[in-house]
Order: sequence, then C-alpha cells, then structure tokens
Amino acid sequence: MAYSSTYSKKVKLGNWFQENLFEEDGKNDYLEKKRRGELVTQKVDFLKTNILRPVNLTMTNDGRLHFGDVVMLVNMGGEKRECSAVSIRADINSLKRIPLAGIKAPCGVSAGSCIQACVATAFIITSVDGSPEGSTLHFEQSFALKTTSGFAGGLYLTSDMQSFQKCAMKSRLQEVNLDDSGSFMSWWKVVHFDPQERLEYEGQPVPVNMTVLIKHCKTNQALAVLGDHVLWTTYDKGYELTAHTFLDSHKAEQDNNHWILCTSDSAGKGPVTLSHPPSAGNNEEPPPANPDV
Repeated sequence: MAYSSTYSKKVKLGNWFQENLFEEDGKNDYLEKKRRGELVTQKVDFLKTNILRPVNLTMTNDGRLHFGDVVMLVNMGGEKRECSAVSIRADINSLKRIPLAGIKAPCGVSAGSCIQACVATAFIITSVDGSPEGSTLHFEQSFALKTTSGFAGGLYLTSDMQSFQKCAMKSRLQEVNLDDSGSFMSWWKVVHFDPQERLEYEGQPVPVNMTVLIKHCKTNQALAVLGDHVLWTTYDKGYELTAHTFLDSHKAEQDNNHWILCTSDSAGKGPVTLSHPPSAGNNEEPPPANPDV
C-alpha cells in the first residue's frame, strides 16, 4: 500500500515555537548591537577611522627637538624589513567607550609600515624632569614619549625588565607597550648613534630628523625593530618592537636600533626628508655647547 502523509505543509512540528523565539531574539539582539555600534564591522570601521586620522607634526625653526614637539619615530629599514614607524598596535578589543571612546591601557605597539603622521604614529616629547614645554631636549636627558590626547588616550611608551611572564610576543625579548602610569619605566633618553662621537655630543641639543638611538633609562636597552617578526593589525602590517641593543663586531649599535625623530616640513604637509646625522669627521661643527642657545 502506498504511503501517504497525514500532515499538511502548514502543520508545525517539533519545537517550532522556541525556534521562532530564538530567531526573533537573534534579530533583536543584532538590531540593538547595530544601534549601539557594537557590531564587529562597525568596531573595525570606527577603529580605522580614528586611529588613521591625520595629525600635524611640529614644525621647528631652529632645527632642534623641544619638549612638547609632536614627532614620528621612524626606522629607515634594513635587511628583511622596510622603512617603519613606531605605531599603536590596537584591535577592537583595545577600544573603550567609557568615559570617552578611545584606546585603553595597556596597549601594544609595533613598527608599522604606515609612514604617515596620524593618531597611530604621532608621539609627544614629554618632560619628566621639570623642563618647561618648549625648552630644548638634549642628548642623555630623560624624557617620555606620549601618544596624543583624545582617541589615543595620552598613553606612555613603556618598558621593563624582561621576565618569563612579561616579554615580547614573538622574540621573547624585553617588551615595549603603551601604559597610562607615566612611571620611571616610561623614561627614555636620546643617544648619538656613533659610539666614537657619543661623549662629544653628551648634553648637546638634539637635532631634528637625524639618526639617533633611543635608550630606556631603567634597563639601558635601546629601542629596536625586528624585521624577522611580523605583526598584523586591523589597519597595518608591522614589525615587532622591543627594547634590546643589537651590537655589530665593532661594538656599535646596528640599524635595528637607529631611529629618526621626524618633524614636519616647512609647509606642514608631512615628515621632512629623512637624512643621516653630521659626523665629527666631515668638518661640520657639533651643536652649540650652551644648552640655552
């Protein structure tokens, strides 16, 4: 005997009522998250829009760095790595909404391939010894590097002794990140890149847009970029950033540790042409000895 169904297509079977409720709850939850801007796609767009927003770098008239200057920290690249700049390494989990939208601490950093002056790459040279804003920064003088206020949160570039629990993600070297404490762990100093001229330049004004070393005051390790450790963010490709001094056979720091604190050109359209510093051997005069000049 042929089989015939005893139910029509309109008959609802199983837990149809519960399934309808779950579907309705899912739609309502989606619409509510969309209204509050909490969807993943919305968070990603919000992060990109704010973290890549252009920032004006400082234009200097005397060719020196000052407290309060807004700069980019650029490494010119080398073996296995391109030119890169110290950058906030944020994702949607780094976002906060209360009291204001922005980046929450602690937050990672990397040497990003985006060489544009924006919220992610702009840092303010901040006094830690009472030096007034606008005064000249000198070699070996302690200072802090702080992100811009607002969305970037005014966080400090910070490092501490390497430990089993606290170290860089891939290289396991000394970690560098952003924190809001502003403690001694966020103190840095600028050192001349050439060991033979280092003593001569100690205490002299730091020129803008010149190759230097940036050393961590507590550990005396130099800020470094690692070309063989790539980190991806929502908006950029970057290299791992660490505090570690890489020496060559002549006991000189390698180009992993070479940085240029870039300011804006005279037209205010972006970083000036990157160049290497004058050397005492090329008959150029070193900066004036008087720090107040």
